[in-house]
Amino acid sequence: MALNIYRLGFTAIVFAAGIAAATLVLRVPTGTGRTDAPVATKTESKTAASATGDIPMDEERIKAAEIALDDAGPGTVAKTLVVPGAIIPDTDRIARVTVKLAGTVSELRKNIGDEVARGEILGMVESREVAEARSEYLAAKLSDDLQQELTGRDKGLAEGRAIPEQQYLKSRSAAAQSRMRFDIARQKLLALGLNEAEVAATPTAPEGTLRLQAVRSPIAGRVVERKVEIGTAVGRDSQSPELFVIVDLGKVWIEMTVAANDLASVHEGQTVRISIAGDAVVGTAKVRFVNPVLDKETRSARVVAEIDNPDRIWRPGAFVTAAIAVEERAVPVVVPMTAVQSMAGRKAVFVRTADGFRKRDVVLGQRDGASVEVASGLKPGERVATSNSFSLKAELSKPTDED
Repeated sequence: MALNIYRLGFTAIVFAAGIAAATLVLRVPTGTGRTDAPVATKTESKTAASATGDIPMDEERIKAAEIALDDAGPGTVAKTLVVPGAIIPDTDRIARVTVKLAGTVSELRKNIGDEVARGEILGMVESREVAEARSEYLAAKLSDDLQQELTGRDKGLAEGRAIPEQQYLKSRSAAAQSRMRFDIARQKLLALGLNEAEVAATPTAPEGTLRLQAVRSPIAGRVVERKVEIGTAVGRDSQSPELFVIVDLGKVWIEMTVAANDLASVHEGQTVRISIAGDAVVGTAKVRFVNPVLDKETRSARVVAEIDNPDRIWRPGAFVTAAIAVEERAVPVVVPMTAVQSMAGRKAVFVRTADGFRKRDVVLGQRDGASVEVASGLKPGERVATSNSFSLKAELSKPTDED
């Protein structure tokens, strides 16, 4: 019994000595003067920054990363009806150039693809008909000028009682008839296609040009067809009733097909967003016409929208996708879709801060083409990254040193 007590006492002494030695080892100074307080590592700091969603970035780095910025703000989003469509010329801006007399093409000044101004000469037609009409005009003008002069003289003589009044009345009647014949000759030239300036210049025009008729463009536009060559017979009973086709592409039409079930929501004046497959170009048109009559075979209606085309980017014949805004509403915050990123199953945007960017989780509402409503998480006026925001997402997604 005494032996067992002795052994237990010895064991307790050895255990106590071990604890004391271990304590001494842990408290041995390192010679650097550092305390035993824990120090945060680089990995822990990065993890903390990633948790807050802050990304330090100065203006130089933002410019180098080509990150565009824009203010979030109010806008309009629309419920759209997407239908196929095709670009066609505006029928009010198509001119088919013809001549009103029989003749032969003697000169061509414009070809396919040329831009022309309103009233610009496209070519010349040589015609016996116009030569005869001009000759009649010159004869009528000469006769009228002479008769008006005689009538003026007789009027003075009649007032001085030098001639009977009856003679003056006959002279005045002859002057009226000569003026009527002159007006008829003038109207004939206008009916053949000459303008007022050309008719007025006929008396002083060179003799060799009296048989020539200028063919002018009735509108400004572009030559899309030239149907004659030099020497082609044109005019009455000829095989070439048209000489040129001019199209003004400053405005074009979008011809769409809308099913009968959707027709009730489509009205004139609605906005239509136009895009071409595989092309980043997007335009805005307005519904101009909704056909009230359905096609018997397809049970659909023709809808036409008009779009400005100053740069000629919308080419007739191209197929497009048309999104008709059938219902529009104003919302307080709208951002481009390029500003939104998906992170950990949630949508987020990157808000500009004094030191860089901060990730902000948002709840999206209705999308409208390239824009989207932000229902919550963002206030009007806050500046966000709208392009290349994926680079900010990649910055937050970088693995830490522990990873």
